[in-house]
Amino acid sequence: MIRRRRARGAAGVLLAGVLVAPGARATSSADELVRQARSHEASHEEDVAVRRYMEALAVDATHADAWMGLGELRLRLGDAAEAERVFSSALQRLPSLEAALAGRARARWAMGRHAEAVADLEAYATLEDSPSALRELAGWYGADGRAPAQLAVWRRLLGIAVDHADAPTEREARRMVRALVILVGGGDPAASPIDPDPTRRALASIARRGG
Repeated sequence: MIRRRRARGAAGVLLAGVLVAPGARATSSADELVRQARSHEASHEEDVAVRRYMEALAVDATHADAWMGLGELRLRLGDAAEAERVFSSALQRLPSLEAALAGRARARWAMGRHAEAVADLEAYATLEDSPSALRELAGWYGADGRAPAQLAVWRRLLGIAVDHADAPTEREARRMVRALVILVGGGDPAASPIDPDPTRRALASIARRGG
């Protein structure tokens, strides 16, 4: 009887150690589950992949790849509302997971929540200094018919391209700025300043040259 009690006590201590102090072992287990999830995705076994990502998060709720994998998979499956919830939960757990901002932005855009989507993608693009995110943001503004905002984003892209000596992006941005300056016309305060002071005249000259 005494031996049996000791055995049960030892098992309880072991189980408690697994549940309370996951540490490196839990992270390793979560890594393996994420690897399996990606393999199932590649085999178009999306339901199994979802389960594996969720199992990984049950093991390690701070596993960034599991959060991103689950959110992106939900979005690809057309469940934007669930993807938005996943990315929001990821940001609550991991505020520094900036990629989740971009994921949530795309989910919100798919849901028709354009203002929130733009705010998320703008924040992500600023944090990451990401030309690809800015291109996407400019496209969203264009889709919403917000040409002045689209022009402002392409000017930001032009500045980044010049700073990083990215000639292809610089050429593309200059073309877009020129086209949008013509489209926006009087709606562009840089190209059509109300107060023709020297600074505004300089901005207008830059705008007319395409940046």
